[in-house]
Amino acid sequence: MRRPTKVVRGVGEASLFSRAPATFILIGLNVAVFLAEIASGTGGLEGQGTSLIPEFGLFGPSVTGGEWYRLVTSGFIHGGLWHIVSNMVLLYFLGRILEPGIGTPRFVAVYFTSLLAGSFGALLLTPLGLTFGASGAVFGVMAATFVIARGRGVDALASTVGILLLLNLAFSFGASGVSLGAHLGGLASGLLCAATILAGERGMLGQRHFPAEMIAMAAFAVLAVIGAFAVA
Repeated sequence: MRRPTKVVRGVGEASLFSRAPATFILIGLNVAVFLAEIASGTGGLEGQGTSLIPEFGLFGPSVTGGEWYRLVTSGFIHGGLWHIVSNMVLLYFLGRILEPGIGTPRFVAVYFTSLLAGSFGALLLTPLGLTFGASGAVFGVMAATFVIARGRGVDALASTVGILLLLNLAFSFGASGVSLGAHLGGLASGLLCAATILAGERGMLGQRHFPAEMIAMAAFAVLAVIGAFAVA
């Protein structure tokens, strides 16, 4: 995203990882959890019968009962092969764009703030439903990529990501079995985080804008957790 790029001959997987390490680590964690689902289940690649989904998925009464970790763990569990593939493909392509553009610390903050906001949104709309998947976090990354690309004047990228975002929103509203609350919560978080990053870049948060950006995104995450406990 208009940052100076170091040119390296013979670009390989090692250099891809060095430019977007958090993206690859997050994909690895999601895949590892899905493999654990398959190993503990009875449904083959669909992971059916696994105990991980009811034990670590997002469920309002369990959250209010003290199992707060579900706000995070639910974002690493998937209900089948197509579920995880669709999320990880989006994360792979968007993460390789956004993470080098804003730096790994900011990217991690955007991801986890959006994950928590997605949990809040899911509990707000379906407190008694069992919700799981990385969609909330991925929606946040998608929204942040769009806003930052637009804010930096990379209009071609912004248009492409904008179309992708609209298509995924249409799917969220039209498909059954999709957590609309998680998608909208992650989307809102991505927009807020991206706006904060752009405000810092434009001098609106002072000269030492990086700490201010991180504090603001941490505050968004805390508010999402408080909201989740309030509506669970």
